[in-house]
Amino acid sequence: MQQQSAPSTDTSVLIGIVEAVRDGDDRVLRRLLARLAEQATVADLYALRDALTAHPGAGGPTGAGRPVPPR
Repeated sequence: MQQQSAPSTDTSVLIGIVEAVRDGDDRVLRRLLARLAEQATVADLYALRDALTAHPGAGGPTGAGRPVPPR
């Protein structure tokens, strides 16, 4: 059974989170995560997981493929 996102969360917020993670843009990521927290339901978390794992270069649950942050 496939989980689907609840209509309460704007898909563009999830896409923005994926792009901010990929780009390493912490400021934008924090802002979008705050917006997601205001809107999110449990069903939305499944959509976020699916978007993060399906995005090219985002890496899977192990983090493989993610860029290493600078120190």
